[in-house]
Amino acid sequence: MEKADLLIELGVEELPADSIEPAAAFLKDSFEKMLSAASLNREELITASTPRRLTMICRGLDLNQADRVLHKTGPAKSICFDASGNPCPALLGFLKKNQAELHDLSYESNERGEFVALDQQIKGSPSSELIKSWLIGVINQIPFPKKMVWNGSKLGFIRPLRWILALWNNAVLPVECYGLKAGKWSYGNRYLGLENKLEISLEEYFAKLQAASVIADRAQRKEMLIQGLKEVFPPESGLEVVEDPRLVETVTDLVEYPTAVVAEFEPAYLELPEKIIISTISQNQKYFSVQDTKSGKLSNKFVFISNGDPAASEIIRLGNEKVVRARLADALWYYREDTAQPLESYVPKLETVVFQSKLGTIKAKAVRIQELSVYLAGLLGLDEDSTIKARRAAQLCKADLVTTMLGEKEFTKLQGYIGMHYALASGEDTEVAEAIYEHYMPRGERDSLPGTLTGAIVAVADKLDTICGIFSVGLIPTGSGDPFALRRAANGIYSIVVDRAWNLDLDNLTDFSLSLLQRDAGINLEARKQILSFLKQRLSSFQKAEKLDYDVIDSVLQLDNYNYVDLLKRAEAIQAIRQQESFIKLVIGFKRVSNIIAAEKEFNPLQDTLLENAAEKELASGLKVLTGHLDRFLASQDYHEAIRYLVEYGKLIDSFFDQVLVNVEDIILRKNRYALLSLIRAEFLRLADISVLVVEQTKT
Repeated sequence: MEKADLLIELGVEELPADSIEPAAAFLKDSFEKMLSAASLNREELITASTPRRLTMICRGLDLNQADRVLHKTGPAKSICFDASGNPCPALLGFLKKNQAELHDLSYESNERGEFVALDQQIKGSPSSELIKSWLIGVINQIPFPKKMVWNGSKLGFIRPLRWILALWNNAVLPVECYGLKAGKWSYGNRYLGLENKLEISLEEYFAKLQAASVIADRAQRKEMLIQGLKEVFPPESGLEVVEDPRLVETVTDLVEYPTAVVAEFEPAYLELPEKIIISTISQNQKYFSVQDTKSGKLSNKFVFISNGDPAASEIIRLGNEKVVRARLADALWYYREDTAQPLESYVPKLETVVFQSKLGTIKAKAVRIQELSVYLAGLLGLDEDSTIKARRAAQLCKADLVTTMLGEKEFTKLQGYIGMHYALASGEDTEVAEAIYEHYMPRGERDSLPGTLTGAIVAVADKLDTICGIFSVGLIPTGSGDPFALRRAANGIYSIVVDRAWNLDLDNLTDFSLSLLQRDAGINLEARKQILSFLKQRLSSFQKAEKLDYDVIDSVLQLDNYNYVDLLKRAEAIQAIRQQESFIKLVIGFKRVSNIIAAEKEFNPLQDTLLENAAEKELASGLKVLTGHLDRFLASQDYHEAIRYLVEYGKLIDSFFDQVLVNVEDIILRKNRYALLSLIRAEFLRLADISVLVVEQTKT
């Protein structure tokens, strides 16, 4: 079959950086689906993009759609003809609908009877016609987060559509839509002017654009940007660009031809904490920070990626320096104003900030965090110095929220960090200051955990207060919504507790937290059960990270136990032995124990005098020995040894079931055997509910 090549470029005003890759991916996916539906084959399909163009190139595409036979089954033959053999309305309707004649019919039979049928020859369409229809439709379908709609053309697009380049084997594909007619023209970098059109061919597309200062291949443009950042400072300068992979991705979609340009600001602004400078330069202006390789500290230089005429870099540099200078001047003024008074002086102002309408102010929350931190320090058995630091850090942890610096929207992501530096400027203890910053950690799955003990305590207290408070007012996370990020908070508690190996019963801490909320907000404690279940279920979200099977996690979650570290140790011990044949036999035996008494609600006390069979007596006496071993090893959290004794006891369970019929007719005897099995189940449940484990029984 003959082949053809296709090039489509949609020329637009500058697209937002975060919308470019999704739009390019949608175009490619939509085109692939169209080809599949039309049974068209192709050899290569690539996309390219810049802020001003979305491009797709398809090589080796079928020139025409293959002819095909369309088979249609019609009504049952019995209703198609009358007694004289003349066609009935049902058949006439079928023929008319499919534009067929009587002689076109065939017949087919299946289990339901005999039916009329048609085989229609469908001539394939030219691929170019299918592509034209697809292109006209897909432009309006690209899923941008926000669209502008032009009344005249009814086009919904995120930015104005300026041109359409469409080539089919280097001839213009005649498409006209949304007030534009496709042509063979594209445009270079904006600084070259819109009057300088480029006549494009498939073979020269990338080369012609590059000659016009446009790198259409995103991967090539990204590599060019990275290389420019590496080479902007010579080795002897002692300076290097601070690595920022996320910013690289963003800037790649902000420019068409990246040119790295060095600029600087006055050294006086280095008085500011580094993240304030980085936030100003990198997060807001999308420039790259520079550090001194010897000291590791920020330099007063920065690098921006110009999309303009490289010959005009000096003029562009002056403009960018002016913008940075103004922003840093504002930040320095905020910093000096804020640090003119101690951080503690901002605490009363927290009374003006509402945490949640039913839960009071941030000031009230900060007081609860203090009390929770002190209570947690007591549960952990910490000394007086550690407790004092935790109380102080909790008192100050939210104070920076009402400072001038955080009143500016561009610095809101620096909460905690600003507080840390203001605390240091106020002469607070170093660990207290660090804890103010760390108490927000971890902010996400890949974020660091608090490095100080004080930070860890306040972080857990803050997160638990939020979870208990929000649950208590009925704002429980749903599958689609978690506006207070409670799952992230619970995961943070889990991560910190496990990282620090705190043997901590979260039910006690939760009860104390709820009591504080009841005092402050007058809420009831009905949410307790939901909160504890929610907290414990977060353990299951770490199943993959800890390389634990889902059913192993499930087995320990069945326990009335809210000690993360303890539950994890149990799960790890079960995971280590779960594939061993002896343990599999134990699980199977315990499943039988659980299943037999599953329907029973009450059990009589075990009567030794009713134990008849030797295996039955041995099972009962062995249980007493097992209890002694479990008392010792569960107390020391040696779950590997506890499991070893359970496995040994499992042999007695197997022997019992081999020799004893539990469901005997004698109800007294049957109830006594139920009682024995209930004691066995209760003993096993001191470790975990291994009946939920999924095992495969070996067939013999």
